[in-house]
Amino acid sequence: MDIEGLVALANSNGASDLHLEAGLPAALRVRGSLRTMGDALPPKTLLEMGRQLLSEEQWSQFLERRSYDLSKTINGVRCRVNVLQTSRGVGFAIRLLASFQATIEKLNLHPDLKKLVAPTNGLILVSGPTGSGKSSTLAALIQEINLAEARHIVTIESPIEYMFRPRKSYIRQREVGRDTPSFEQALLDALREDPDVLMVGEMREPETMRLTLSASETGHLVMATVHSSTCAEALQRVVSAFPSEIQSGVAAQLADCIFAVISQRLRFRPELNIRVPECEVLMASHAVKNFIRNRDFFKIASSVETGAEHGMWSFQRYRTWLDNRKNWYRHDENTDVPDSETSDSSAPLPPISSPPATNSEVPPVLPSSALKLPRSLGKTSDRIEIEPTEGEFGRILKRPGEK
Repeated sequence: MDIEGLVALANSNGASDLHLEAGLPAALRVRGSLRTMGDALPPKTLLEMGRQLLSEEQWSQFLERRSYDLSKTINGVRCRVNVLQTSRGVGFAIRLLASFQATIEKLNLHPDLKKLVAPTNGLILVSGPTGSGKSSTLAALIQEINLAEARHIVTIESPIEYMFRPRKSYIRQREVGRDTPSFEQALLDALREDPDVLMVGEMREPETMRLTLSASETGHLVMATVHSSTCAEALQRVVSAFPSEIQSGVAAQLADCIFAVISQRLRFRPELNIRVPECEVLMASHAVKNFIRNRDFFKIASSVETGAEHGMWSFQRYRTWLDNRKNWYRHDENTDVPDSETSDSSAPLPPISSPPATNSEVPPVLPSSALKLPRSLGKTSDRIEIEPTEGEFGRILKRPGEK
């Protein structure tokens, strides 16, 4: 079975993730539980799948870094793919994204979350463990702006998961590695691009966090994700990522720019046969800002419990609201056509090359005889990669008016 068939199988079983590993059967994550099916996959088959899925340039980068991230529509399903090298050979970790355009209603989120995108400046953090739907919630917030207001939105993602079709807003999406070399460079660029809203796919490095905080202080509405299980932990994680001697300054900066924090986790509701997000929502009241400035993060939990009048939600109160909810959105009710990449785009520029590997003693990933596969082994990628010559590259970048 090829990659298209495996993704179709995962989609038909309602899986959120598909894992492929040489010598092991395919594994599906369905409603949070992992299950295997079928026979063990031969290493050669997965190698061929990797060569089909990646372009020549992407394959070269994979061989250099031993992993590669991309987003791609496979058999009609938008997927986020991580191709990785393991001890057994080439493996895949594929996240099947929603087949509809994410909105607050379609994700079964509380309508109060729409109020979070009303301000024109500040920082909104969306937190949660891996696979809790952070990217979907972030996409829903962006879509709420897109459907309501004329704002300039710039997203920085690795890779791009949800494709937005501009409605009322002007949207630019940049993918790290393809459109920009790093989150840091994209954030520096964004400050010169006149954005109203800036979306940062993930904050992991201190430099990315520093630039994100600076952007939220300069009159932009900034949204970002961070890995944590509660709102207080999300704020503490940002501050603790910096050296101890500057954490007081970072905490003060965070207190000044933070507007709201959403922490969420997915729960399966058997009566509906769907997973829905349970959220904790923290609003930046004066008391909360003081706790952040003084780094008293342990006091934030009590503010969430007693902050209903400020629009805050504890996990328990939010769960009660879910239990009393009557109208639910189910994915099988969807009649919208999901947004996707345009197929008539002009020839892309060559992908940005990655920095050389730091460890020159790492052994080769695969034997050289296995890397030169004939074209007949499978279908080529549906994305046409054009490598311009030096003369053609100059014509692509020619200024308007030049002959």
